[in-house]
Amino acid sequence: MTDGDGQEERVLELYGTIAEESWFDDDITPEMFKKELFSGEGPVTVWINSPGGDCIAASRIYTMLMDYHYNVTVKIDGMAASAASVIAMAGTKVLMSPTAMMMIHNPATIAAGDHEDMQKAIEMLNEVKESIINAYEIRTGLSRAKLSHLMDTETWMNAYKAIELGFADGILEDEKTRDSEPAAFSFSRKNAQTELMNRIYAKYRPKPEKEETAPCGRPVDELKAQLENIKKYI
Repeated sequence: MTDGDGQEERVLELYGTIAEESWFDDDITPEMFKKELFSGEGPVTVWINSPGGDCIAASRIYTMLMDYHYNVTVKIDGMAASAASVIAMAGTKVLMSPTAMMMIHNPATIAAGDHEDMQKAIEMLNEVKESIINAYEIRTGLSRAKLSHLMDTETWMNAYKAIELGFADGILEDEKTRDSEPAAFSFSRKNAQTELMNRIYAKYRPKPEKEETAPCGRPVDELKAQLENIKKYI
């Protein structure tokens, strides 16, 4: 893809579930992503529409993008949920479609065993959550307590909410209409007032050879006095 400045930019699509190993056609693994990312050089655009997936696999892809030596523009056209939202945080710039969504929540796992095993699972999840907060904190600048609360409540964000909280930088624009200027409209009380008075005076200005009365039969001086009163309320 060539941008407006004529600079070549590669495009990668992260569409599907994030996994360490591919089981289905729409899985994205770190190995697959790495092969595509480092197959060339220069700025890259990463389109995201993903429900998330494995947080460790997402961490690896996030790290690849953070370590990439060129600008990374993330564009979310559908959804960046769960682990996919972590990957989005690696963008040099993050843009969202006006209809896109982002979702963040607490990590989850499946555990079996006695109470010791359950406690270890809880401690592991707490550490995974802290690692995810690291990525959110770097991009948004929000406090860890605020981010933790947003994850606890499974927060869904439309594009404007994501921008407000710092998870995204801007809205994807329509290139066809971006450069078109909206019709300008301005209102000046003084100009409108002057225009109105000039039009009224022009209509009722008496001709020199006739008596100084308006077509309606009222003296011009009387009309002028009325107009001066009207001006006070314009």
